[in-house]
Amino acid sequence: VDQNNPQLVNLGTDRTAVSVSSGRLHTCAVLDDGSLKCMGQGSNGQLGIGSTTNQNTPQLVNLGTGRTAVSVSAGFYHTCAVLDDGSLKCWGYNAQGQLGIGSNTDQNTPQLVNLGVGRTAVSVSAGYYHTCAILDDDSLKCWGNNGNGQLGIGSTAQQTTPQTVNLGTGRTAVSVSLGEQHTCAILDDDSLKCWGDNNYGQLGIGSNTDQNTPQLVNLG
Repeated sequence: VDQNNPQLVNLGTDRTAVSVSSGRLHTCAVLDDGSLKCMGQGSNGQLGIGSTTNQNTPQLVNLGTGRTAVSVSAGFYHTCAVLDDGSLKCWGYNAQGQLGIGSNTDQNTPQLVNLGVGRTAVSVSAGYYHTCAILDDDSLKCWGNNGNGQLGIGSTAQQTTPQTVNLGTGRTAVSVSLGEQHTCAILDDDSLKCWGDNNYGQLGIGSNTDQNTPQLVNLG
């Protein structure tokens, strides 16, 4: 039943929430003990509980032996979480390669994303059908649907594994946020760059032309 005022979510005895992320029709929360619980639509495995059944109460996600969640981001039909050891795991809908695991097969349990030799994740953001992560060396990698250039890699080809985004000479990423088909990142010099779908001017660059590489936004 829809609710038009805030309802308390039962996270379990003595459990509290640290952070939460809402996708299109599902929700995930990191709890105070580092566990991750998800609820809502599960048709594409986006809850990460080993099934495709919808759930109207929080369900515990098995992140692996001894592993806990640091942060989570829910996309349209997929979910990604940064774990306590810096690894990144994703699950759910994968037709566009948005899980970053080298295939286009849906996954209903968390799958490890290969970020490169010795690399770990600091943060992750899941969009409509694409995903981006900031790594421990402050580089930015993106993957998944790229029809509008939302991966920022200079092409519009779909990518099923993480691809490095060229943010400019000497530039690194501080934070990243994904929309439906576009991406924006704050860089280490506090500049803002955006790329991808620009039909509504959402890149903020004074035009409505799609961009497949990061474009500087004039903030004044």
